[in-house]
Amino acid sequence: MAAPVRQLSRSSDILLKRSQLIWKGTQRLLSNGRAPAPHFLQARSRLLPLLVFSGTGYLGYDQYGRYQDRRLAELGIEAPPPLASDNQVALYRSIPTRLVSRAWGRLNRVELPAWLRKPVYRLYIWTFGVNMKEAEVEDLASYRNLGEFFRRPLKPHTRPVCPSSCVISPADGRVLHCGRVVNGELEQVKGVTYKLHDFLGPITWGSTPNTGGHDPSLPDPAAFEEQLLCSPGNQLYHCVVYLAPGDYHRFHSPADWTIEHRRHFPGPLLSVSPSVARRVRSLFCVNERVALAGRWQHGFFSLVAVGATNVGSIRIYCDQELQTNAPRYTTGSYNDRSYTSPLAASPSSPLAASPSSPLAASQEELPGIGLALRKGEPLGEFNLGSTVVLLFEAPPDFSFSLRPGQPIRFGQPLGSL
Repeated sequence: MAAPVRQLSRSSDILLKRSQLIWKGTQRLLSNGRAPAPHFLQARSRLLPLLVFSGTGYLGYDQYGRYQDRRLAELGIEAPPPLASDNQVALYRSIPTRLVSRAWGRLNRVELPAWLRKPVYRLYIWTFGVNMKEAEVEDLASYRNLGEFFRRPLKPHTRPVCPSSCVISPADGRVLHCGRVVNGELEQVKGVTYKLHDFLGPITWGSTPNTGGHDPSLPDPAAFEEQLLCSPGNQLYHCVVYLAPGDYHRFHSPADWTIEHRRHFPGPLLSVSPSVARRVRSLFCVNERVALAGRWQHGFFSLVAVGATNVGSIRIYCDQELQTNAPRYTTGSYNDRSYTSPLAASPSSPLAASPSSPLAASQEELPGIGLALRKGEPLGEFNLGSTVVLLFEAPPDFSFSLRPGQPIRFGQPLGSL
């Protein structure tokens, strides 16, 4: 045993001496034979192998994780989503997304020269696959700025509203999730959940309007769900529709219902793309959002417009007072507005639709009751892509006629009774 050990030690000494000779030669080359290499060059040359090793190790670990996911998928086992850590989420939230979104909103309002409009819009159309044949105005030169192009209306009857379905898709997009609300929890995507009371805030529909309110309690999730239901035999359902940048950016009333209350949650503007929604838990509870709550024929009904990066504003046509993405806000705060008060129905009220609003011709104001909307009526718009979350009460025999991941268009049925 002594001979092999001596041979191994001798080989190690030889390798060490060769490494020293190579390092000295490298220093001579770096110094070009005149002077020793600067210390920062020596440090960089020492760090280079470490960086290469660590980078290769990270790529190998990432590929191994992907290989495991593929193997589980082949076996029919759904792998749990790789959730981001608290430190990763905190680092992401430190990015000034609100400032970037406000800058993007100002850029969208800048009028483009006539000669630049077609090249810019064509690049956007090619990048995101926009179908301009559906637009009410196909001439690209007629859109003065990017904002007008993003919020372009569709031709009449391009999106026929399904007459037989009680609830339809409010927007073009992709279904991230749909199903029942279980124990007061919703799903962003498969396997990633968030609390219903964190998403909607305390139940104060019809109470005295307030601003800057805070939720002082953390109710039991299942009990909170029961409080929303009007009929004991009904159940609560939800559907999440993601609007990509190339989609139609307006959203419409998904049913015949009456809006009684608006709640605005200021907050960060993180991306709501499916890749981020899989990683960040309670993403929709973190981001800025506007929740509209009311009633329909089966009880409670709500539509929540969730903001996202570069969506500097969420506009609700029947609420001219609403202002989103303000420079300052308090974390955890919300701003309420009741539509059942006499002020909401007053023609001079800032909540009334302006003459230029798409809702002005069809809005039905009912004093003391709220704002009555018919299925398919224009309701609001985003500056870019974002997400719409529907929450509604229905009998237990309601069933969705779609599946997560499928594309959907405004007017198509979501389910049936």
